[in-house]
This record gives sequence, C-alpha cells and structure tokens, in this order.
Amino acid sequence: MTAAEAPPTPPSELPTVLIVDDNEIMRSLLRAILRSEPYEVVGEARDGASALEAVERLTPDIMLLDVVMPEIDGIEVLRTTRRDYPDTAVIMVTGNASAENVQEALKAGAAGFVVKPFNAAKVVDALTRVRRTLPRFAR
Repeated sequence: MTAAEAPPTPPSELPTVLIVDDNEIMRSLLRAILRSEPYEVVGEARDGASALEAVERLTPDIMLLDVVMPEIDGIEVLRTTRRDYPDTAVIMVTGNASAENVQEALKAGAAGFVVKPFNAAKVVDALTRVRRTLPRFAR
C-alpha cells in the first residue's frame, strides 16, 4: 500500500496542542505539563514564522502562543491564525500582561491567557476552559 492509498489518519481523541515560544525552557516546561494531561502536543515552534507554518501543517485545536517573539510577534501570529484557521483556539502566554497587551490580544481573538511565571495548574485551567469551547469537545 502506498502513502497515497493509505487510509486517512483519524483525528486524535485528545485536543491537539501546538506550543510556540522562543525560549526552549518554556517550551520544555509546557510540554512537560501537558505530558500528564489529556492533551496531545503535536508540534512546537520557536518564532512567529515557524508558528504559522506549523499551524498550516498541523491544524491544532489549541495553540499556546508567546506574545514576544522574533520575526513575527505573537499578536500578529494570533491575527493570522484567527483569520486563516478560525477553529484553532489561541491561548496567549506572556510575561507582560499589561492592560494594553491583554486588550489587543482579546480584540485579535485570543481565547485565554497564561501569565509567566506560571504553574501547571494555571496552564491546565486555561486549557480546560478553552477545550470546552472547541466544537468537537464541547459537552
């Protein structure tokens, strides 16, 4: 059987997550938190351009997205993702939760926020709230 003849891969039973942060330690920490939770990490990116490529390729249910990144900042990635992939929910991860940043991200379509430094409970809580809004997981 060739790849073209192979049956399509069924969608994951778990919500899929893309982690986007320019800091390797932050990506590793988020990945470690999600390892013991009912989510499937399908990819990671370290900058805005890579994030947009990964969203197109992986179409995750949820993206954990850093605000401050090289090349394309998180707010611009958020805008593009919401426009081109409206079914992908975006949770902003930021060390600067100023009223201006929060307002701009909410206006651009952010589904939630996690403020650095964070603990596992804050990340899981944000993911749980967003998961309830995803059409294929709403109960």
